[in-house]
Amino acid sequence: MSEVDGASAEDGFERRPGEEWTALPTEFDAGLYFIGRISTPWTRRSECPKNGRQTNAVCTVRVDPAFVPALQNVEGASHLILLYWMDRAARNLVRQRPRHADGSRGTFSLRSPARPNPVALSVVELIRRDGDTLVVQGLDCLDGTPLLDIKPYYASTDSRPEATVERSGR
Repeated sequence: MSEVDGASAEDGFERRPGEEWTALPTEFDAGLYFIGRISTPWTRRSECPKNGRQTNAVCTVRVDPAFVPALQNVEGASHLILLYWMDRAARNLVRQRPRHADGSRGTFSLRSPARPNPVALSVVELIRRDGDTLVVQGLDCLDGTPLLDIKPYYASTDSRPEATVERSGR
């Protein structure tokens, strides 16, 4: 199996008809810090739910010691936004062919982990905090995924019930 920027066909990133790959820049524009790791029951992309609302699995988010003080008062939120780095995803796929679609779609019109910067987000329910660990429900990532950030979810500002997405194959 050949590798494509860290993702192999074994991981489910084989090229499908209608997909397009691009060359990535040789240098990065920014740096970031992983603040912890996520533990889930899934070790292969094919096992992961399509999104966090499709599973009741209880997962854990372990925050690195340097960032544990930042968890102060996090228990005041019933739900959190987790931003994480899909480190095993292809990064040079600009047109994708989702399994459920008739044709290809631009990467920026999809929630796929395959993207130039594989940043993902989930709104999770916070079940409890145990020291440096958050026990949550609502994730859709592989076991060991690096954590980028944690933010409280505010239904009053984060929810957009009027939002729509056209599901044509264009």
